[in-house]
Amino acid sequence: MGLGPFDDVVAAHHPEIYRYLRRLTFRASEADDLVQETFLRAYRAWQTLAPDANVRAWLFAIASNLARNHFRGESRRRRAYVTVGERRAEADPAGPEEEHVFRETRALLDRVVAELPLKQRLAFTLRKVHDLDYEAIGESLQCSPESARAHVFQALKKIRLSLNGHELPAMEPTR
Repeated sequence: MGLGPFDDVVAAHHPEIYRYLRRLTFRASEADDLVQETFLRAYRAWQTLAPDANVRAWLFAIASNLARNHFRGESRRRRAYVTVGERRAEADPAGPEEEHVFRETRALLDRVVAELPLKQRLAFTLRKVHDLDYEAIGESLQCSPESARAHVFQALKKIRLSLNGHELPAMEPTR
């Protein structure tokens, strides 16, 4: 496999891998760093990749591992960021009521998802945001498709329990 096909892989998968990392980190600068590191590691290992490999799942596996390492090393920074984000949301003057409700709802959902165990958060994001099948999620998280399905199920169960009693308005998808 030469450099040309790798350029095609980057062009095809960069936006999706970036969105995945952006949703996990909640910060564009961290997502930028992690996506760059993902493709750097992928480039280094490109020659060893089997011709019939699922490149998308392979890239998600690299990105997931990098995110996992990032969270292990940056847990204090992450907690501080959430606290600052909550204070900023309280300090901002309220705009139109719908926008305010949307922001509150989004912040609540982000907090609930951020509190999930890492593997459940990764599986949930891969399935519900990036629409990967359980086999690809399993490859990305280095577990069986059944385990991936269980991680998503447990994440949804915890999200439902956490949101119990909160009335959530319908939300427009973000782009």
